Amino acid sequence: MKKIIIPVMLLATGTSPAQHHPGDSTGHAMIQEVIIIGHGDPGSRQAKPLSSIDEYLQQSAQVQMLKRGAYAWEPLINNMSTERTVLTIDGMRIFGACTDKMDPITSYVEVSNLAAAEISSGQSGSCHGSTIGGAIDLKRKTGNFGEKRWKYGIHSGYESVNQQKIFGASVHYRNPKLYTSIDFMNRDAENYKSGGGQEVDFSQFSKLNVSGTAGLLVKEHYTLETSVIYDKAHDVGYPALPMDVSLAEATIASLKYLYQPEQASLKEWETKLYYNTITHRMDDTKRPNVPIHMDMPGWSKTYGYYSKASAIRHSHQISVNLNGYYNQSLAEMTMYPENPEEHLMFMYTWPDVRTLYQGLYLEDRISLRPDNQLKLSVAIGFHRNSIAREEGLNSLQIFYPEMTDGQNRFVKSASAQYSNRIRRFSYGIGAGYGDRAPSVSEGYGFYLFNSAENYDYIGNPDLKNETSAELNAFLQYKTDEFSARINGTFFHISNFITGKINPDLSPMTIGAHGVKIYSALPHARILNVSYESEWKLWPALQWHVGLVYARGKDVAQKNLPYISPFAYTSKLRYTLKKMTAEVSASGNSKHRNYSAEQGELPNSGYFLLNAAAGYTFGSGNGKWQLKTGVENLLDRHYTTYADWNHIPRPGRNFFIHLQFDY
Repeated sequence: MKKIIIPVMLLATGTSPAQHHPGDSTGHAMIQEVIIIGHGDPGSRQAKPLSSIDEYLQQSAQVQMLKRGAYAWEPLINNMSTERTVLTIDGMRIFGACTDKMDPITSYVEVSNLAAAEISSGQSGSCHGSTIGGAIDLKRKTGNFGEKRWKYGIHSGYESVNQQKIFGASVHYRNPKLYTSIDFMNRDAENYKSGGGQEVDFSQFSKLNVSGTAGLLVKEHYTLETSVIYDKAHDVGYPALPMDVSLAEATIASLKYLYQPEQASLKEWETKLYYNTITHRMDDTKRPNVPIHMDMPGWSKTYGYYSKASAIRHSHQISVNLNGYYNQSLAEMTMYPENPEEHLMFMYTWPDVRTLYQGLYLEDRISLRPDNQLKLSVAIGFHRNSIAREEGLNSLQIFYPEMTDGQNRFVKSASAQYSNRIRRFSYGIGAGYGDRAPSVSEGYGFYLFNSAENYDYIGNPDLKNETSAELNAFLQYKTDEFSARINGTFFHISNFITGKINPDLSPMTIGAHGVKIYSALPHARILNVSYESEWKLWPALQWHVGLVYARGKDVAQKNLPYISPFAYTSKLRYTLKKMTAEVSASGNSKHRNYSAEQGELPNSGYFLLNAAAGYTFGSGNGKWQLKTGVENLLDRHYTTYADWNHIPRPGRNFFIHLQFDY
């Protein structure tokens, strides 16, 4: 069989495209939320300590999870997709290799090697790169020097709704000049069952994650650290999509040099070199009634660095971050006709796009008074895209004859945050401005199929930078027994990038309604408001309440897609010595403000009940932690606004997690 390049439209089928700490009254608390991942902590308040990173992140009022199956959910920050946000692991930029966003960065880490997720809203996350909605930095566990000691851990779990088996182990060693750790976690799950016991086909997955870290005290105040993460998922089903994933494999490596002087204005200087590579293969061989079989592999490689320092001078706490990366994104599609005598059909869906970025971030936290702080920040970056494959460039030049193989852009941001505390009250206000370059798909994607909208998408290299003006505020009241906090953010986004139907083009995908070209609306607006409170009813009994409201409209007052309806949570938690118990309720109101133009449908509200209990036991250095419970206690059959193509959520799920740490 021959293989031919096709830069024109074809008919085919397939797809391309904590512990919760509200904080205090400081400026840091105003802009950042930290979710503690540490499952090994005997005092962990997590009902399911071996949850996926996705389940931890969705505890945050600022994070929503878009689901295409049971694995690798896409995190949205302030109801904005990953094109408008920045996801990092210990400050490292990593880019997925899937045109369908089946591999967000959060899918390549595990609770066994992460300590916390730092969530920054809006321009507060610009220290990691240009962003509109915010940033999530997944902080890895790291060792420390000290008295010679070995530590071991074994982690196991089982969940009934999809027969998920979880097993992991870890070993840690330290002495005064060296620390090292290695751990692994394996998950294996079958198809899950929705409420009422209906099996959801193609929702299975298997995943292995291995990580290692080693640190060396080069000399006093100077540390050299190296770390590696290897993650491999296979046989991953996506019930909301027409294709599954046969392989998603990542290697993430870094080398860090840290200088921490004593009693000096310079508090810390950290420099890191890193490299990561991702291979992702979409597969439809296990799907029935496929008109034309396709292979859709994708690759992403990133080389990067950052060098950041912090210093204190009088009332100023100054931070500087010089960072850069070079990324290669390549994806292709090969179609196999039923007749073996016919030609294979091939094209690049990402035409080997090379992205070079160099940025500088400056921040100054000014203590005006002990309870009064002003934070100022500014960032600028140089961003260059170039296309390395001539065949891919030729394909896009069918639609953009004048386009060249490269384009330079500058991105920038600035923000100001003020916070103050008056007795039991604290408040803060802030404003920011920032922009971002179009993503690889938005600028250079070639016939990416969106199964929710049922349209093929083509990129637009002529798009301007998307810009955002942002306002935010918070008000908090806190005593020893009660705390309450309300946050609000408003975004006015200009040159809002979205898809626009081009009636003159024919779709490639069989059954698709048509073709959309990425274009920009004059503006769109998004409002997010959240409320959280915690009340100590008795010393051993706590009550937590969370409410979230969001609204998003474009310039024509049409609804934006995937904006959360009113959501609520309520949790009662009882703690007595080594035992914990909790009951929680959560739900959404009816999704009325949906975007029919982008494939959304109205969605009924839902209400869920969960219950869990835990017990810690052991003596000496060895400690066991047992957690068990049930999710969706009433076995509701439901789906939410964030479920791609209205795939139902899991039904009643009994779980048991057992961990041993020595």
